[in-house]
Amino acid sequence: MAIVKPFVCIRPNEEVASRVAALPYDVYNRKEACKVVAGEPLSFLKIDRAETQFDDSVDTYDARVYAKARQMLDEEIADGTFITDTDKAYYIYELTMNGRVQTGIVACSSIDDYQNDVIKKHEKTRADKEVDRINHVDVCSAQTGPIFLAYRANEVINATIEKVRQNKPLYDFESDDGIRHTVWKIGNPQDVSTIENAFLNVEATYIADGHHRAASAVKVGLKRREENPGYTGNEEFNFFLSVLFPDEQLMIMDYNRVVKDLNKNTSSEFIKKVSEAGFTVNEIGKQEYKPQRKGTFGMFLDGVWYELVANDSLKSDDPVEGLDVAILQNNLLTPVLGIGDPKTDKRIDFVGGIRGLTELERRCNEDMRVAFSMYPTSIAELFAVADAGLLMPPKSTWFEPKLRSGLFIHRI
Repeated sequence: MAIVKPFVCIRPNEEVASRVAALPYDVYNRKEACKVVAGEPLSFLKIDRAETQFDDSVDTYDARVYAKARQMLDEEIADGTFITDTDKAYYIYELTMNGRVQTGIVACSSIDDYQNDVIKKHEKTRADKEVDRINHVDVCSAQTGPIFLAYRANEVINATIEKVRQNKPLYDFESDDGIRHTVWKIGNPQDVSTIENAFLNVEATYIADGHHRAASAVKVGLKRREENPGYTGNEEFNFFLSVLFPDEQLMIMDYNRVVKDLNKNTSSEFIKKVSEAGFTVNEIGKQEYKPQRKGTFGMFLDGVWYELVANDSLKSDDPVEGLDVAILQNNLLTPVLGIGDPKTDKRIDFVGGIRGLTELERRCNEDMRVAFSMYPTSIAELFAVADAGLLMPPKSTWFEPKLRSGLFIHRI
């Protein structure tokens, strides 16, 4: 059973919500973050990435950066940019992208559920990437970036959401990238109780996006427990900010691959080796090729698109080895192109499906030699890997749209 609790939310004043809402801190480098904050002074990115308030002589991870984030957050709560609700509530966060709608519950999840694998993971986290957010959460004493969780759809939760969606929303705006963001509050005590009890019948939730943010929030919670040996388990530091979406509404986009060279092969030698590796190679031509079913791949080489079809001998019932990303890695990228560890090999790069297949062609014309378009990993495949206690290969999933930071803040 999943512990998913209502919480006292700090959120932006309705008049400025669209200006405050910001993409996650980790989609920008420092220069890009500074440009965003210069263009929109209310952007929450200035708090998520407070190095934007300093010149380049101050390191991104300097203690002064986190102190500045805390100062700005406190100031904006004091001046009314942010308001603090007086009751523990859930919120509905609906995102609409290209006509497709996904509707989640904003709530707090339990660090004990994370520790006990009720919250399931499919990625390893790196300690060095966690340190920054640990410091940010600890110094601000707040969680500002929600973790994107998924769960198997529940009729009671769906019905309650649908009922509350008939009310007037708190926020309803379209961001610069064309995504519509709509938020409702679930404050009625009976509805709050219904949601909380319904999640007790949900066996597990799954991290879709935000493994490092989740790990960081949990580590801050464990640190606070050490600092407060008399803790009861009900303190806010025992929970972390999350948005939970039913699996039936989620779409994972393709996460495509580009490789710098053909591993000393000519084009004809390479195509021959791909065929010998267990792929049927069909020439498509100049038309972009987007795979339409599992076990097929697009390949762009020398200005021409090909369809690669994995032979049955390459397929597997294992939840990890059967993934398309694993089939390509294990049977083509490693043995033919010599890409050993895709996490560290500088010859390979990854392109999120949101950028389209034209981006693969552009990369091949500029700095890469061959590109592969992928059939997206499904949410069912993600659940199967996590349920088996296994890890997805690197760059297996790309979720869109991205949750905005700054719309919901959880003080710990």
